[in-house]
Amino acid sequence: MTARPLVIAHRGASGYHPEHTLGAYELAIQLGSDAIEPDLVVSKDGVLIIRHENEISGTTNVAEKPEFADRMTTKVVDGEELTGWFTEDFTWAELSTLMCRERLPELRPANREHDDKHGILRFIDLLEIADEAPGGLSLVVELKHPTYFAGLGYSFEALLTQDLFLAGWRTDDPRLIIESFEKSIMVRLRELGIGSQHFYIMDNLHTAFDELVWARSEGVPSISNNDELSDAGLEAFAGRLDGLALASSLLFDGTEEELKNGQAIVQKAHDLGLKIFTWTLRPENEFLPPMFRTAEGPGSRGNWQDFYEMIWKLGVDGAFADHPDLAVRTRP
Repeated sequence: MTARPLVIAHRGASGYHPEHTLGAYELAIQLGSDAIEPDLVVSKDGVLIIRHENEISGTTNVAEKPEFADRMTTKVVDGEELTGWFTEDFTWAELSTLMCRERLPELRPANREHDDKHGILRFIDLLEIADEAPGGLSLVVELKHPTYFAGLGYSFEALLTQDLFLAGWRTDDPRLIIESFEKSIMVRLRELGIGSQHFYIMDNLHTAFDELVWARSEGVPSISNNDELSDAGLEAFAGRLDGLALASSLLFDGTEEELKNGQAIVQKAHDLGLKIFTWTLRPENEFLPPMFRTAEGPGSRGNWQDFYEMIWKLGVDGAFADHPDLAVRTRP
């Protein structure tokens, strides 16, 4: 690793404000974040919307809006059956009437003070925020469910290009990093020159949806993210992607032996010209490996500082954090 690792504000400073709100983004900038991570989904009329998921009942007041009661429905998204309200069933004009709320109210009750203070943002709104940020700010943009949305007729490639053009950004602006849990769209965007860097997000015991679809169509077994982290898997990514965004559990579970294994994965990736980000640094006991938890409840902070310092010892190029100030404080 030749540069100081990035602190990437996960959905903004989402440990202090409801995620993906103007308040969360503004605070993330104030706390010294190098980058902000928005999640993009699509509206009915093809507007790129910033939400954690296309099902929005857990992050907005949509369930309390009588005019939208008949939009509640059940869908299958990436093989999972979900019931609620979905962005692709609303125009942007309709979505703009909703207010944002804390997604984890039981764990982060203080954040509820900011409920209903901010509306949903569009991607183009965040591009403007990044332009106005002092000292430069990068965006690590996550594309949600690209295969699912492509099946509905929406093209992330076209929609990204449109918003970047309208905002006056080059498609390959160096501030624009793009990531997804599906590798196929990352390869396509890299070939098209949309985004300056392209990261494949990987989780423990997870298989990408586009991988499942491809394997089913070819009649062959699918390959899990864990398998893709083999030497052969990493070599296959070299030259096709710029990096991997790995769940911290794929690199470190709290033991010294696992730390060495994680360092070896990061070093192998670096040797192949791949960068490694990891996610997500959260200080609450609920999210820490058992050895870093304290006796207080799941929403109380555990031995987060020790855990964060171990994560940085992996040699990663960046880490996503809900509380970016804590990540900045421990960064080497």
